[in-house]
Amino acid sequence: MITESEMPHLRRCVELATQALEVGDEPFGSVLVSGDGTVLAEDHNRVASGDNTQHPEFALARWSAAHLTPAERAAATVYTSGEHCPMCAAAHAWVGLGRIVYVSSSEQLASWLSELGAPQPPVRTLPINEVAPGVLVEGPVPELAEEVRELHRRSFLS
Repeated sequence: MITESEMPHLRRCVELATQALEVGDEPFGSVLVSGDGTVLAEDHNRVASGDNTQHPEFALARWSAAHLTPAERAAATVYTSGEHCPMCAAAHAWVGLGRIVYVSSSEQLASWLSELGAPQPPVRTLPINEVAPGVLVEGPVPELAEEVRELHRRSFLS
């Protein structure tokens, strides 16, 4: 269950996605929060560099593997503007991170891209639990999903 105290983290994800768009990247942003609620790290998409693996969820998984104990990783939550792609879901599971909370689902993103006539991603959009069945996942968050949809619309039309 997503609590009101978690909404600032989700809003920050949307802010980070907006920052990514403003610097010419795809609009995705993520925040890693410890079990006690401390923000540990955050990032946004960096695929405009030419490396399409530079997703924020993947970066946070790698950061957590380098900086957190297995117990700290398991207690952490990754908040993100969009549901993890299969690559990021696998990285999340491999490093043993805990819960994922996302604003918009992969299904929503695929629908939005289709409505815009945008190309579909090169990797099938799958629910996180099809890739990482042991991860606790919550989302989408309807209160913020329309903002994320607008970012993707702006991204495609720019």
